Amino acid sequence: MKKDIVILGAGAAGLMCALSAGKRGRSVLVLEHMRQVANKVRISGGGRCNFTNVNAYSGNYVSRNPHFCKSALARFGPMDFVDMVERHSIKYYEKEAGQLFCSKGSGEIVRMLQRECSEAGVEISGDCRIDAVGKKGHFITETDRGTVESESLVVATGGLSYPELGATDIGLCIARQFGMKVTPLRPALVPLTLGQKDLSSLSELSGVSHEVGVGCKAAAFDGQILFTHRGLSGPAILQISLYWEEGEPLTIDLFPGIDANELFMARRSSKMRMDNLLSGHMPARLAKKWCELYIEPKQMNQYTEKELREIAYKLQNWRIVPDGTEGYAKAEVTLGGVDTDELSSKTMEVRSTPGLFFIGEVLDVTGQLGGFNLQWAWSSGYAAGQHA
Repeated sequence: MKKDIVILGAGAAGLMCALSAGKRGRSVLVLEHMRQVANKVRISGGGRCNFTNVNAYSGNYVSRNPHFCKSALARFGPMDFVDMVERHSIKYYEKEAGQLFCSKGSGEIVRMLQRECSEAGVEISGDCRIDAVGKKGHFITETDRGTVESESLVVATGGLSYPELGATDIGLCIARQFGMKVTPLRPALVPLTLGQKDLSSLSELSGVSHEVGVGCKAAAFDGQILFTHRGLSGPAILQISLYWEEGEPLTIDLFPGIDANELFMARRSSKMRMDNLLSGHMPARLAKKWCELYIEPKQMNQYTEKELREIAYKLQNWRIVPDGTEGYAKAEVTLGGVDTDELSSKTMEVRSTPGLFFIGEVLDVTGQLGGFNLQWAWSSGYAAGQHA
């Protein structure tokens, strides 16, 4: 079989590339080793599909080359995808901070992509195993259904997160096969685990959530933190996991947006106990456990001004060192990937191998939580689809 383009992977990036190339009149075959397409799209946003973020820009992405994503995002941005959604009469809503979700569910986005591909003449082959790829003038893709020859080969195989949905390292293996570098990999947008000592101290808080500020090195986020039986989760923790590295401490502000010292000074003549005062600003279980671990809970009028300043500082700069992460099984994305220095930021084509393209999560471009990773899939897929 001969095609203009073979795309490996029928996820968000692969399908966007396919429909974009198909509309240019290119013959496109998408090969997917799972039975159904776009598995990660289906679970995005808790099944509602957080399909983009209207505020997406390069600062929302982590990469060794922070400028690489700019070109693709500029040429196919959030509103370009919103236009497609609206053409298909899919209702959506904005949840917070520019995050857009489907009103009825992620299946609408998947069906939209499938319709667009069908109308563009794209052929999608599911439950198809890739045995080998190579280049002999044209690209040769060997599968359990036969061999396909193509002018262009697009690798859209994703990262290592969610292995139960079919994630594999085939895209990284192909990159290395063609002499490309792969940056260090680790799970990201993932819950963090705690060591046994901290777990023993905080185990009673499992299930408690609280609005906090979390910082690590130069990064900081406000949002919910959730104490679990293994450590810390919640949106703020998932965000900071993008920037956290082993051995680094987190700084947690338990009073975001409030000057704790000012509050204490206003109440320093009160007979109210410190843990009861804190319970008015955070879950009672958290307030009592924090006081039990870090201070002597007394009546407010029994502390000196110096003690109150020290307590305020500890509350707004609680340092805790995670032990690790919950791994790729619980990670939303993979941090790291194919080195972007080896690609054109305009076309996603490998400079040293004309006709070979890499798009989506397989690349060393990782977005923050909130629709940014799907937007990167649409943007990078579109870029490659215009040139493959």
